[in-house]
Amino acid sequence: MTQFDTFVVLAEMRTGSNFLESNLNDLEGVRCLGELYNPAFIGHPKTEDVLGVTLDAREADPQALLDLVKAQDDLCGFRYFHNHDHRVLETCLNDRSCAKIILTRNPVDSFVSWKTAQATGQWKLTNATHAKSLRITFDPEGFIAHLEQLQAFQIRLLRALQVTGQTAFFITYDDLRDVDVINGLAAFLGVDSRLSNLNKKLKKQNPEPLEDRVANFAQMQDALGRLDKFDLGRTPHFEPRRGPAIPTYVAAAKSPLIYMPLRSGPESAVSKWLAALDGVTPADLIVKFSQKTLRQWQRSMEGHRSFTVLRHPVARAHAAFCDRILQDGPGTFHEIRANLRRVHRLPIPEEAPDLRKASGYDVAAHRAAFLGFLAFLRSNLSGQTSIRVDPSWAGQLTLLQGMAEFMLPDIILRETELVDGLAALAKDVDAPNIPVLTDPTHPHEGWLAAIYDAEIERVTRDAYQRDYDVFGFGTWG
Repeated sequence: MTQFDTFVVLAEMRTGSNFLESNLNDLEGVRCLGELYNPAFIGHPKTEDVLGVTLDAREADPQALLDLVKAQDDLCGFRYFHNHDHRVLETCLNDRSCAKIILTRNPVDSFVSWKTAQATGQWKLTNATHAKSLRITFDPEGFIAHLEQLQAFQIRLLRALQVTGQTAFFITYDDLRDVDVINGLAAFLGVDSRLSNLNKKLKKQNPEPLEDRVANFAQMQDALGRLDKFDLGRTPHFEPRRGPAIPTYVAAAKSPLIYMPLRSGPESAVSKWLAALDGVTPADLIVKFSQKTLRQWQRSMEGHRSFTVLRHPVARAHAAFCDRILQDGPGTFHEIRANLRRVHRLPIPEEAPDLRKASGYDVAAHRAAFLGFLAFLRSNLSGQTSIRVDPSWAGQLTLLQGMAEFMLPDIILRETELVDGLAALAKDVDAPNIPVLTDPTHPHEGWLAAIYDAEIERVTRDAYQRDYDVFGFGTWG
């Protein structure tokens, strides 16, 4: 008996999904109902309704149709492409009683087939004498966009299966004409029916080699040869994924502005500016949001604006080092400091130095300690240490990606342009006054200025290459 009460064929146009559907429907007790969630139609073109549900009714309540599919006596399912109604995708992916069938095809073949079908208007073929053939012109930019969509969808599917501990039945276009593979799919679905041969109604539309179907075949070969198929130019990334860190957000007391801080940035200066904007103290700012209270704030603040601030990686790493590791007191990481001294052999003084006045801790000692911390960051951000990647020094791109799980900031400012950026934000929300931004730089930046050189820049870049690449940071200072 099957453990599933429905199934979804996760595919794309021109991957053979029509042929797979016809063979699934030949299995006793199995019904594939077409593209149930295609935005342009329901089930199949020119179909009025499926299971009594019309296109308009499906648009109004997609879950009701899914519930009907699950309630059928037969094992029913449908085909889903990346651009179909996204409201049902997460439901299906998280539902263990929904079998996942992932159908793929060589992306060049599917792209050429798609363009041929667009040009000829022939999307299915049941009689070979009616076949339409046309040599298409390969569009490299169009293919790259097509490939990126396919890869993004496949990555999303793979991650969903991984985090929910599920498996899928993977099948390729070339497998579709192997009756043993289709019968293996039947076994995966948990049905007793098997096929003795495959459905012959649908015919392969373009059996010719690509060379005969693409007018600019040589240009296509050249374009494909320039693609970085194995992503050799990527910057390795091993940082853990982040959540949106909503409790750290800071909203103005009255004005519709909310600050989404990146830790070890100019948080104190921006908070003081937000308070001055409304003539209150920093204690009056709205903090400690939850998702619920943040949504309530958004609804109550019409025309609200959100923002964050990027800090140069050298300055940010130095701020994190001083505030979390080198100093003592609230907010510092005593255990990590001890580990860095004992395990990673960082030349950090046993007693926290007072950076506000001259002491036994000098510029040379600070440079050695900071360089050691930067070397640790490279290992830490690469997943090579047992110490957590704290938000105080996590990559700014990683933190922004975490924010995006709930919302992206409207504006991303840079610390070097903060005065003008905040003034523009104040004008944007019709604030009655624009306060002066005070003390935007880190209080111990003078120490950084005294030790900064090409080596510090190089080691920082080694640790934060993604941030340098994405945000275009140059040398500090």
